[in-house]
Amino acid sequence: MDTQQAWASLAQNLRAFSASLTSFGTLSSLALLSALMSGCSKTPTADPNSAASEFTQAFHAEVAKTTDLVDAANHADARKGLIAKPTGQVTNAAGEVIWDYDAFNFIEGKSPATVNPSLWRQASLNNQIGLYKVADRIYQLRGFDLSNMTLIEGETGWIVVDVLTSEETARAAMDFARKHLGNKPVTAIVFTHSHVDHFGGALGVLSAEQVQAQNIPVVAPVGFMEEATSENLLVGMAMARRSVYMYGKRLPRSPEGLVDNGLGKAVAYGKVGILPPTVVVTESKESHNLDGLEFMFHNVPGSEAPSEFVFYLPKLKAFGSAELFGHTLHNIYTPRGAKVRDALKWAAYMDEALAYAGDAEVMFHQHNWPVWGSSNVRNFMEKQRDTYRFIHDQTVRHMNAGLTSAEIAEKVVMPPSLHSFLSGRGYYGTVSHNVKAVYQFYMGWFDANPANLNPLPPVDSAKRYVDLAGGMDALLNKAEVAVKKGEYRWAAELLKHAVYAAPDNAKAKNLLAQSFDQMGYMAESAPWRNFYLTGALELREGGYTEGFKRNMFLDMLKHTPTPRFLEGMAAALNSDKAENADIQINLVFSDTNESYVLHIQNSVLHHKAGKPDPNSAATLTLSKPFFLNMMTGEAGAAELLLSDETRIDGSTLKLGQFFGMLDKPTGNFNIVTP
Repeated sequence: MDTQQAWASLAQNLRAFSASLTSFGTLSSLALLSALMSGCSKTPTADPNSAASEFTQAFHAEVAKTTDLVDAANHADARKGLIAKPTGQVTNAAGEVIWDYDAFNFIEGKSPATVNPSLWRQASLNNQIGLYKVADRIYQLRGFDLSNMTLIEGETGWIVVDVLTSEETARAAMDFARKHLGNKPVTAIVFTHSHVDHFGGALGVLSAEQVQAQNIPVVAPVGFMEEATSENLLVGMAMARRSVYMYGKRLPRSPEGLVDNGLGKAVAYGKVGILPPTVVVTESKESHNLDGLEFMFHNVPGSEAPSEFVFYLPKLKAFGSAELFGHTLHNIYTPRGAKVRDALKWAAYMDEALAYAGDAEVMFHQHNWPVWGSSNVRNFMEKQRDTYRFIHDQTVRHMNAGLTSAEIAEKVVMPPSLHSFLSGRGYYGTVSHNVKAVYQFYMGWFDANPANLNPLPPVDSAKRYVDLAGGMDALLNKAEVAVKKGEYRWAAELLKHAVYAAPDNAKAKNLLAQSFDQMGYMAESAPWRNFYLTGALELREGGYTEGFKRNMFLDMLKHTPTPRFLEGMAAALNSDKAENADIQINLVFSDTNESYVLHIQNSVLHHKAGKPDPNSAATLTLSKPFFLNMMTGEAGAAELLLSDETRIDGSTLKLGQFFGMLDKPTGNFNIVTP
């Protein structure tokens, strides 16, 4: 190959390299990676034939009959302390809408036939948006994002607890608060945990320059930066795609579409940043004085987040529960994908909190609304603790009796005392999939039945099931009967095989979409509803084909340790292309004094920090900002070859071959179709 061809090959392969780096430079705390994805090309509309069936309406009537949904106390608490309510929209610098305060104004009055009345109740409570006074010196901004921003009045200014998902919504929330509470400075920021909806808006509250110049404390739990910048990095693309389902991104805001997310209304898809903490809470329990106010921090890692703390304010008799507690059963396993959480540890942390904060006069969460009164706070904490412990213990009991996860999920039913506790109901997590999470935590995916050790893959299995049913027409006839009888779970079981065996069969897709519609309308869990309805939408309109807005995460990516990206590159290596490869290159960052030796051998990409190896085939030298621009798509192959910030020494051919072995994941793979 001549020199010109080598450079052309390198350029082509570096384009793939740039794209693959971008794929692994995305972060998905809470799987909000869907924030990277641009909106669908057209506004989806509800299918005219998808009205609630008689079976769905009967199901809702039974829910209303057997559950006291009046719940006057929570309705009063969700409205208590309102100072002002925002209207209109939050836009970014380009004029794009990041948040719409009025998008859920349709949620009022009696629940429609297309929404589970219990979920409608939660959606109504979460729709009480605005600036609220929680207690003396404590305020919250709710409905400016999926999470809450809490303002605590110190001696000289505001201590801001959690800063929402995006810079745009955080700035709007602070502006709104100052409009109604006065223009006090920010004197401290507290990040309760490592999920992006609690730290992503940091630069809308303070700049890094302000933090440094004014010596403003930024407090976070141990492990925060590593978890915040690296969580889900390796499998970010898969989680991004699944999060589109979980958070209902493509669904219209309507009684037939997105009504809630259990924790709050929706996700703000804006610019994301971070501020490195200046104060790290490392001990299990640790006190700090912030602007004249004592905070008693309690680290609770491995509960709702791998890095998380809660805190007690003894002077104000107030407990900040982060997401250890909230007005919903949370996820032990999150359907968008993540490591399973430890239900037993979660319950134990709750029990510890009872010991030091059980006499709090107010308990406020970073989602939903507060709880007032020491007896109410204690009862709330006890009921939620016992909910997680019950799920854990009963799952383990049935597990030891030989039941599988699916069998246990059908068998475990909350006792009346916990079932009637609406703040522990499955508006976000569910008993069903949390039971399966406990099983997975201890036993993994295998149920010990040898038939399930090595089952056929879905498409092959689907075709054989269709044959077993007597052909496609026979299977569809049986599925249609099931739909007409309201047996939607069975219909979906049949029809998933039909669609995988014949993805272009319009009748199969339509019947499956109808089944998903009804199961979505029945769901008490907002994520379950969103999964079902997004599945129905994609069966009718096609899968997700839009791209990514990678530059939204640039302010956060610059804090991500380089080894995390190199691990991502290794996970992108195409083993078929690398089967006989033995190539080593040096990667040098000219401005950070970092250098790595990358070696592909045995179809594995290894990286080691250290001086460039003179035996490497090539050395790529570039600046860290240029590297970040490549990850966010701001710079491509041409810039890499021509920029003053880069230099290539050695074999351009080998360098091109090296990067050509890295796959480019698209993040728009099919889910309900093969």
